[in-house]
Amino acid sequence: MDIVSLADLKQAAKEKIPSDLWDFIEGAAFDEVTKQRNEEKFLDLTMNPNFLIDVGTRNLSTTVFGKKIDFPIMIAPAGGKRQLHPEGEIAAAKGAGMSGTLYALPTASGFSIEEVAEVASGPLWFQLYHSNDEITEFLVTKAKSAGYSAICLTVDGPTSAPKEKDLRNNFRRKPELYNGSFRERPEFARSTDIIVPDFSDFSPEEYQGLTWERLDWLKSLTNLPLVIKGIRTVRDALLCAEYGADGIVVSNHGGRQIDRTLSSIETLYPITQAVGENLEVYFDSGIRRGSDAFMALALGARGVFVGRPAFWGMAYQGAEGVKLMLDILKSEFDRCLAFCGYRNLSEIEIGSVNIPTHWPVNIP
Repeated sequence: MDIVSLADLKQAAKEKIPSDLWDFIEGAAFDEVTKQRNEEKFLDLTMNPNFLIDVGTRNLSTTVFGKKIDFPIMIAPAGGKRQLHPEGEIAAAKGAGMSGTLYALPTASGFSIEEVAEVASGPLWFQLYHSNDEITEFLVTKAKSAGYSAICLTVDGPTSAPKEKDLRNNFRRKPELYNGSFRERPEFARSTDIIVPDFSDFSPEEYQGLTWERLDWLKSLTNLPLVIKGIRTVRDALLCAEYGADGIVVSNHGGRQIDRTLSSIETLYPITQAVGENLEVYFDSGIRRGSDAFMALALGARGVFVGRPAFWGMAYQGAEGVKLMLDILKSEFDRCLAFCGYRNLSEIEIGSVNIPTHWPVNIP
């Protein structure tokens, strides 16, 4: 089977992945309405081509907090890759580097922060789930020392969110394939059940949460750029700017945390209008074509992340499969740039696309 699109890659991957693990990767919250909406709402958007323009030389590169990447599509942080493939997060980092883009390492990586940094040839972010001040300081200090360029704090998981498919399958994570950064501190890796957070099982008395007022403390641990992932409203985006975040990822976690919300792409433009001059704004949830990435940039994103497609690529052919996935998206994105008469990303603007009149204008 020739792989020419992400849909082809998804089908090829499904044939290789055990059904319970496939459900874990593809599953989403409750009735999976938000997951479906994430992809479907891209179909509401249309592009405006422009012709008789010299587009023979096109530059797809951009920067992410000053780090250059070859095109604005990156790999989102998502745990479980080592349970899918022996090289896990190492393969993801290698694939991203071979394609000239960024990889965001999840807290629940099967390989350590340092092991992934050793093989990466592109920029790295470290994604943080916070449950305890000591654990957070341990992790972000390691990330800083290993050369990661930003801390990406995921905030849209205030409670555990078991997927119904995982519960029906009695799916269990294998802790030894998720806790690579905790080998020297096994007390930080006590979770064995999908119903509790990936990396800890602390009692309420032990839990030390983060609030807006405590972001200064988190930033002070490394002085790296702080990106807040999981932003869905203008209100929270404005608070990110007010409390000193350097960037945000407009994301609904691929529909995995809570159902019946707007798609990420519906919320993007009101958010970039509100904070785009003050923060670097990124996007994820629902990217399946290079045209999706193009539309997200037209609505104000600086770059986009893909989550599930990285699993498909890895299942298909490890690091080379991840590279194939990214190269397909890059080629499609480049084609959109050419057909719209653009030579570089700075020329993409809101007039590049048509937003349906029935989309929400004011996201509170």
